[in-house]
Amino acid sequence: MPCFLCETCGTQYAESATAPSRCPICEDERQYVGWNGQSWTTHTQLAQDHRLRIEDDAGLLGIGIAGEFAIPQRALLLPTGAGNLMWECVSLVTDEAIAALNARGGVDRIVISHPHFYSAMVEWSEALGGVPILLHEADREWVMRPSPRIEHWRGDTLRLSDDVVLIRAGGHFTGSTALHWSDGPRAGGALFPGDALQVVLDRRHVTFMYSYPNYIPMKTADVHAMRDRLRGFEYDDVYGYTWGRNILGGGRAAVDASFDRHLAAVAA
Repeated sequence: MPCFLCETCGTQYAESATAPSRCPICEDERQYVGWNGQSWTTHTQLAQDHRLRIEDDAGLLGIGIAGEFAIPQRALLLPTGAGNLMWECVSLVTDEAIAALNARGGVDRIVISHPHFYSAMVEWSEALGGVPILLHEADREWVMRPSPRIEHWRGDTLRLSDDVVLIRAGGHFTGSTALHWSDGPRAGGALFPGDALQVVLDRRHVTFMYSYPNYIPMKTADVHAMRDRLRGFEYDDVYGYTWGRNILGGGRAAVDASFDRHLAAVAA
């Protein structure tokens, strides 16, 4: 039986003979149901309709769906002290992408920031030989295709190695996770925040939203809590959620200035 994919958010669901009647992720106020109503596809059909974009993004191998489909996030391969981490996930798996990853040493673990990017995480895990998928337990309810490969972590931080720490930033989702990589990929280290804080189009600031497509601002208390959790981490770069949406150099100063700017704006 197929594992249907929501065409609006890209989330893959558990095997079923017929498409689900609804997508709870899209019905949540942080996302939206497509203007023409709920629609579904399968991985087989997606592979016929789309291809993957596999190329460098600021020194890291990136993988994303070319053209228009669901949320335009891209996954990144991080060769860290904790092993080769696939940061984030997309809805389409191809032999070409698996070969590209294996040519760089493969993937030891998939780590995803929040439910909007869970996409076809189980499909990817299976294609990569059953590698574990690490998610924050606070977002357990949003897993639509359960798998024994999924491991849930708890708390505000999880150290994976001397150079990699996961941080529960919260705000966007309760378990929204940022990854701090102190040794790479460039000198000065980097923060990979998913959508907990999002690099904006000027690539000099970040923003803080509960819902990005529906423009619902993040609660001020959550912004303060996120700032407190990130306070002890140094980084020169911030890698955003999609192609080229990165702050390269001065990343920590840009994030600090953005916290100040946001909090001043909502207090005015």
